[in-house]
Amino acid sequence: MVVLGLILLIIGLVITQNLLVTIGAILIVVGLILNFVPIGGSSRRVF
Repeated sequence: MVVLGLILLIIGLVITQNLLVTIGAILIVVGLILNFVPIGGSSRRVF
């Protein structure tokens, strides 16, 4: 998700499209939050 956001951000800056820059920035932020916040508990269980 972070990589997709980065790609959209770069494409949006190159072709000066504000919508792509906004979507790219949102995807980067959401991707980083999901990376650092554990979902479903803090410990990973291996069965």
